[in-house]
Amino acid sequence: MKYFVLLAFLGILGSLGSALYFMMRDGQHGKPKTSNMARALAWRVGLSVLLFVCILLAWKLGYIQPTGLRTG
Repeated sequence: MKYFVLLAFLGILGSLGSALYFMMRDGQHGKPKTSNMARALAWRVGLSVLLFVCILLAWKLGYIQPTGLRTG
């Protein structure tokens, strides 16, 4: 599970980096920069939602246990 979370975070950071790259580029090679940037940001949102759902499912199925302060 730790490796999956690490891989997801790296994917999220990679898509943010590519969005930054497309934002800073001048829209060369015939494609406007906004479509590439929007696609990269959409990937980031999708990966973030997928990571959240996977962590929630892992908790519900008992693969991971919450730690920290006790509530009672």
